[in-house]
Amino acid sequence: MSKLLKPGISAMQQGTQLCRVCTMDSSISANTTHCPYCGSPISVRIKHSQQKTWALLLTAMVFIIPANLYPITYLLKNSTLYPDTIFSGIISLFESGMIGIALIVFIASILVPILKIIALSFISLAVHFQWQLSPKKQLFAFKIVDWVGRWSVLDLFVISIMVAVFDKGNFLSVYPGIAATSFTVVVITTLFAAQSFDTRLIWDANTNAK
Repeated sequence: MSKLLKPGISAMQQGTQLCRVCTMDSSISANTTHCPYCGSPISVRIKHSQQKTWALLLTAMVFIIPANLYPITYLLKNSTLYPDTIFSGIISLFESGMIGIALIVFIASILVPILKIIALSFISLAVHFQWQLSPKKQLFAFKIVDWVGRWSVLDLFVISIMVAVFDKGNFLSVYPGIAATSFTVVVITTLFAAQSFDTRLIWDANTNAK
């Protein structure tokens, strides 16, 4: 049975820890390494959460540059190779009158990954330096970034569909470029960065914030 916690005091200060799998709480003990309810590994805080998050964020920062500068697809038509970057593809969609699709690609492929990296970096810095910011606002921003960031995966499906649809032998073929690999790395690392970040650290760093 879950323990009734006192408001205004963290669960850790009350000797209680939460299982992130079954969401049940149990007493903190040096001998308790697994949840007594579901048997999953349990700890007061995710071990090395900040180090893992920063390692993944720095990787995303490195790969987001080639993801936007280098060709994401190559169109082979009549023995001629036409490279397309994410930005040039967006411009082509605008010029073709597909403004809605162009906006979706811009938001999912450029805006969301960059904003996600910036937001996660800011929250991680706030935790590390214990900036006295509103923990509720930070947590709300984190949840939005985490949810919206998952839509970046759509761009990978678009590339896969393009390759499958336009591959017509020697006349017209589409091949993924180096930016496709870089963009995949950015999407995966930012997703794992959000997963490895322990949001409870926000409250630890803002115990005096209101």
